[in-house]
Amino acid sequence: MNKKLIVFFSYTNNTKTIAQKIKEKLNCDMIEIKTVKPYSNDYQTVVEDEQNSESSTHLPEIEKININLNQYHTIILGTPVWWYRPVPAVRTFLTENDLSGKTIIPFATNGGWIGRTFEEIKKLCPNSNIINEINIVFENNQLKTKETKIEQWIDSITKQ
Repeated sequence: MNKKLIVFFSYTNNTKTIAQKIKEKLNCDMIEIKTVKPYSNDYQTVVEDEQNSESSTHLPEIEKININLNQYHTIILGTPVWWYRPVPAVRTFLTENDLSGKTIIPFATNGGWIGRTFEEIKKLCPNSNIINEINIVFENNQLKTKETKIEQWIDSITKQ
């Protein structure tokens, strides 16, 4: 059996909303990546802090996940896009966990250009099968990607 797990990080709840849609449709397990030191509730503070550290190798400490990743064949990975990359907490997760041999189906939520998000996920998971990625656009926290496109993408995951 191809057991699936949704792993995601969400700052504004846009990524969480999509993760919950997937969970409802696929009835699979789900975990949320959380940083040990939570991000500020003030968006501008987060922008300044993260933008200043983006050119470095800064990876925030994340809370321990209490799940055995070995029991899952497929990881559905959700990340916001910050500065054209996967959010730092997701990069920490991918750096700290060996997902070799797993199929990773990434989805990225963003308000504009996706940049090198999926390419970076592939670099961080060189021994994984990265497939079927989707870019999901929000504008002012309003979903802009057509619901039917997201539903079709989720339906395609059931065949993976």
